[in-house]
Amino acid sequence: MKEKERSRILIIDDEESIRKSLKLALERVGYLVDTAGTGREAIRKSKRRFYNLALADLRLPDIDGVELLTRMRETVPEMAKIIITGYPSLENAIEAVNRGADGYVVKPYTMEDLLPKIKEHLQRQQKAKKYSEEKVKEYVETRAEEYVSGT
Repeated sequence: MKEKERSRILIIDDEESIRKSLKLALERVGYLVDTAGTGREAIRKSKRRFYNLALADLRLPDIDGVELLTRMRETVPEMAKIIITGYPSLENAIEAVNRGADGYVVKPYTMEDLLPKIKEHLQRQQKAKKYSEEKVKEYVETRAEEYVSGT
């Protein structure tokens, strides 16, 4: 798979062992992976490079994971965002979804649980992108026809 075709994933977790193990597992299945240990680092990285998907811990040392979603949605609205937490609650899940989370995963999780969720969100994103591209193409073709025919 060529690099430009591979999806980019940003892992945001304050635990280095989690960042490293997730990075390794996701790279093994073909994703391009970057990591951030804080919310500020994640925001900085997402402003410099496009990521298709972010896996964000709910509890970060500098910013709440749900607040991070809000800030990232402002800069990268099309990026899929999945919250990962070891402190699940209905309130956290509802707030995460209301603030732009596309998914919610509870620790401990297995890669067999996580990989299908990642794939599903990336496929959804790809379909939305393709739909948008088709609509733009359709619009341009319609306008070109109107221009040529003089209407």
